[in-house]
Amino acid sequence: MTAPIINGKQVSEEIRSQIRIEVEELKGKGVQPGLAVVLVGEDPASQVYVRNKEKACVDLGFYSEVHRLPASTTQEELLVLIDKLNGQASIHGILVQLPLPSHIHEKSVIDAISVEKDVDGFHPVNVGNLVIGDDSLLPCTPAGVIELIKRAGIEISGKHAVVIGRSNIVGKPVSLLLQRENATVTMCHSRTANMKELTKQADIVVVAIGRANFVDASYIKPGAVVIDVGMNRLENGKLAGDVDFASVQEVSGPITPVPGGVGPMTITMLMKNTLIAAKRLNGLTV
Repeated sequence: MTAPIINGKQVSEEIRSQIRIEVEELKGKGVQPGLAVVLVGEDPASQVYVRNKEKACVDLGFYSEVHRLPASTTQEELLVLIDKLNGQASIHGILVQLPLPSHIHEKSVIDAISVEKDVDGFHPVNVGNLVIGDDSLLPCTPAGVIELIKRAGIEISGKHAVVIGRSNIVGKPVSLLLQRENATVTMCHSRTANMKELTKQADIVVVAIGRANFVDASYIKPGAVVIDVGMNRLENGKLAGDVDFASVQEVSGPITPVPGGVGPMTITMLMKNTLIAAKRLNGLTV
């Protein structure tokens, strides 16, 4: 018997429906959530992401600005634009699309974004607040992972969760969010010696390593929840996750597909962060 699928598109739309209601309420108070996205260069994947963010803004009634800059843009020019957006009252969220051209220092750019407008959740202050458990704008994909697990009716508290991958964007923050939900968390990575022994003990497995179909059924305890954050383009042009979905679904509990699992949640959580930021910057309770 194959495991049930956790439908990220459905959960994403449920959250967006609530966002639409709250946006209309905010507009009634004279506030329209505003998101500025900055794209430097011509990276094809980044252009797709930025277009999707534009569409989400239109769909949800947000004010949207997209700043498309040439790859030759200097770091100083980019920092001047961020400073301007930091002071712009109509903008509540600022997102600089990564990766940046090699001549621009990524950390300097992230550090320059106002903490209150850091809707990616990457600023060191927001990351620090996440670590110590204080309120902060949360990284979008990890926050989406937690929403998917919760909305599938899965209890996190007391469970053993294994996170494969230790990136600053997904692995580390999702492990912290799982701990916040009272899971016992083990982190695995490329230097982990006994990975299968660890993953086979897990009630929840989150995989975010960027290697297509890396995790097969031999890694998974029967009935374990499997969340696949991977998004890999195969030679035939198809998308594949980090989990070998067909084999794992035969032994796992609820599982996310690729596409249609974690992917739709990322932009939705970005929009939720922008809504939260708009409320806070206007002195409204969240």
